[in-house]
Amino acid sequence: MHAIEHAQVVMVTLRPGDTLKLHVTLVDVFFYVLEGHGVVEIGGEREEVFSNMLVDSPARIPHRLLNESDAVFRFLVVKTPRLTETTRIL
Repeated sequence: MHAIEHAQVVMVTLRPGDTLKLHVTLVDVFFYVLEGHGVVEIGGEREEVFSNMLVDSPARIPHRLLNESDAVFRFLVVKTPRLTETTRIL
């Protein structure tokens, strides 16, 4: 969606039942919920999130997002600084 030296922004849409794989990012990340609601799991802790919420996810902590609802879950992923190495899937 957008990438500069200091940040990368990607919009992700999860349909009902979709789940991102548990992974580790080597930079700090935050998620901003645009639409619907879902679950953010960071370091084994789960939290339900809703539209207009922002959630920080520190570097090197396993995390994933899940859509356990019956509607679309859409959010922005913002990585700071821009990731230059590959994300590691666990």
